[in-house]
Amino acid sequence: MASKRRVVIMGAGGRDFHVFNTVFRDNPGYEVVAFTAAQIPGIEWRRYPPSLAGHRYPDGIPIYPERLFPEIVRDQAVDEIVLAYSDLTYEELGHLLSIALSTGASFRIIGPRETMIPSYKPVVAVTAVKTGAGKSSLSRALVREIKSRQLAPVVVRHPMAYGDLEARKLILIMTPEDLTKYPLTIEEREEFEPYLDLETPLLAGIDYGLIVREAERLGDVIIWDGGNNDWPFIKPDLWIVVADALRPGMEASTFPGEVNVRMAEIAVITKAREAGEENVKRVRENLLRLNPRLEIAIADLEVSVDRPELVEGKKVVVVEDSPTVTHGGTPYAAGYVAARQLGAEIVDPRPYAVGVIREMYQRYPHMGPVVPSTGYTREQLRSLEETLNRVPADTVVIASPARIEEMIRIDKPVARVSYEIRVVEGPTPRDMVDRLLERHPVPEA
Repeated sequence: MASKRRVVIMGAGGRDFHVFNTVFRDNPGYEVVAFTAAQIPGIEWRRYPPSLAGHRYPDGIPIYPERLFPEIVRDQAVDEIVLAYSDLTYEELGHLLSIALSTGASFRIIGPRETMIPSYKPVVAVTAVKTGAGKSSLSRALVREIKSRQLAPVVVRHPMAYGDLEARKLILIMTPEDLTKYPLTIEEREEFEPYLDLETPLLAGIDYGLIVREAERLGDVIIWDGGNNDWPFIKPDLWIVVADALRPGMEASTFPGEVNVRMAEIAVITKAREAGEENVKRVRENLLRLNPRLEIAIADLEVSVDRPELVEGKKVVVVEDSPTVTHGGTPYAAGYVAARQLGAEIVDPRPYAVGVIREMYQRYPHMGPVVPSTGYTREQLRSLEETLNRVPADTVVIASPARIEEMIRIDKPVARVSYEIRVVEGPTPRDMVDRLLERHPVPEA
């Protein structure tokens, strides 16, 4: 009998667990000795619990910081290193590949076919070239279009496995009260709360076999609102990729963003008005060079402020959603744009940053004069709170979809920024839903 291949899965608290569940959990030819964690602060030094790991792992599986994986390979006689996370540049991917191979172990990436779960309901996948491109604004537009046809959409989000993994086996958000059932991070609330306003069920978690079955029970149409620039966990009937016109070149320089470009049917280029015609042209050319079959839509992300009188002519400090301005690679997002449009003086928060917020500026030097909404733990929330209260500003402009002001004590007035997509050229959300339902009609009850 051949010996088991010993495996380390490199992840970031998301795809890593999905790859384990779908490929390795019940596979007697492999033994996963560890996960490693990157990108997200504070998610290492835990254990993937036995209840999720299955009968072959009665003690669960330890999760270590990624920097330790060469030692783990050596000490645990690892045969194979599996990369299972997203939002990497090719330079970052190349370094990880070289480090992995320098240990003597083999290196592997599990492909879409082995990890996408089929559904008997219509599925539209919204993916991206890079975090912060505007996936969720398109997903929300699709929700509205589906609801206008008297159908019930259900949204499935990419996992955000930050806390108690057993408690996050399946997260179902249908009412505001559901937000209190879990000790949610800001990052989770950023993705969950907008769908409450749309009265649409949202599912996320760890076990996507269970999640897909629950989504099929709750809705007529499933929308995969993907995280980062990962490819979908659910096999789509219609695959859409969103590209950011403010970051031309990302289409062919990110992993797995380029995978999404090559596999998608429709590409939506967002932020067109702000980026300008030349950038839109570059992104379009890059997309079509990679995938000549793509249909291209051009769209704007229209920002609005709920209390503009608190922003116009004021000194403001801007809070952006953390993944967009950290590993997403963009210096600012909708909050900065809105403040600038209203003529505010944007105060540079970096000299006033403390704790994890200060560390984020050091780790991501591309970040502009904005505060990332980093809040994965209570300690990080305290750092965010102290940083915002230290900045000498009149108003805090919050572009995070999460109601951060309800999670921390801010000693300044708060103005909230929202943003919605508007397609100005090419396939619209209505066209996309038409195509989905022509291809896969809603099953009759």
